[in-house]
Amino acid sequence: MKILHIEAGRHLYGGATQVLYLMEGLARRGVESLLACPTGAGIATPARAFGKVFEMPMKGDVDIGLVLRLRRLIAAEKPDLVHIHSRRGADVWGGLAALLCGVPCVLSRRVDNPESPWLVAARYPLYDHVVTISEGIRQVLLAEGLPDAKTSCVRSAVNVRPYLRDYDKAAFRASLGLAPDTPVLGTVAQLIPRKGHRHLLSALHDVLPRHPDLQVLIFGRGPMENELRQAIADQGLARNVRMMGFVDDLPAVLGCLDVLAHPADMEGLGVSLLQASAARVPIVASRVGGIPEAVRDGENGLLIAPGDISELGVALNRLLDDATLRQRMGEAGQAMMLREFSVDAMCDGNLSVYRSVLSPQLYGAGSRHHPG
Repeated sequence: MKILHIEAGRHLYGGATQVLYLMEGLARRGVESLLACPTGAGIATPARAFGKVFEMPMKGDVDIGLVLRLRRLIAAEKPDLVHIHSRRGADVWGGLAALLCGVPCVLSRRVDNPESPWLVAARYPLYDHVVTISEGIRQVLLAEGLPDAKTSCVRSAVNVRPYLRDYDKAAFRASLGLAPDTPVLGTVAQLIPRKGHRHLLSALHDVLPRHPDLQVLIFGRGPMENELRQAIADQGLARNVRMMGFVDDLPAVLGCLDVLAHPADMEGLGVSLLQASAARVPIVASRVGGIPEAVRDGENGLLIAPGDISELGVALNRLLDDATLRQRMGEAGQAMMLREFSVDAMCDGNLSVYRSVLSPQLYGAGSRHHPG
């Protein structure tokens, strides 16, 4: 079996990391992988360990030339199936290229934002099957009219191995010029509106009176960086909030946080939530999209209503106040990652979808739905 993966992300964020995990897992299972990605993309170099990589211009939704570039690649390499992992135009243009070449096509959907009925009707016939990274996203697609048999939930995975370590929290704090007992809260997300950074900044006005030494570390890059820096200054939060940028070795520092906050307005699943749980960090997150599948309220974190600043502040204070609760939730989160979100389970789920698309008579139509 030969699979062409298309990933349009330029940075090695959560979605691209999942593609890397999948290529590695498929290689172990004897499946050949090819990868089409933007020129200079972060995934290109590490992916070469697991398959042939083809870098090419990918300029987004208006890049109709991508159809021709992908069509040439498909014609030359003759994959059995095309698996599209991202949007940014790659979904439509990649789907058209596969259709023109007569090659089956699978789409991974990672976001839970609703789409208009006309867009669903126009776009989704391009794909033989749609894989969602959470059951919450799958339910959105079903509500939009996609047939149940055409969708599968295969949850994102986290490689827990890099997080199974003893973290030196005091040394991490010292590297930031902080006292060993300084409470540290973090958020790990692209700096885009739907991740809810503005909610976190607003909630700090209810948290800092009880925890005046709290340090909030904002990890990530994105178009809102300057806006967030200005908001931090305008709200008088510069003493307590730091912009950390993109961290190359996140597993080395993530477990040094006391709490991870993720007050997103929309979220397909949230890879950073899985990573935090693997590192034994309790979470406060919004009850939206696939987040309740990654954060079990009262087990490995606390869930709040999206956009509810007061509830967010209460939840953050509850965890910052109680070291025993943080430890219990952290340990429960790591156990859940080992049990339910393994890389092997994600790879096996996608491989089952490939088999059902390529050989429905052999594998059976009923094999198309793979929850978990």
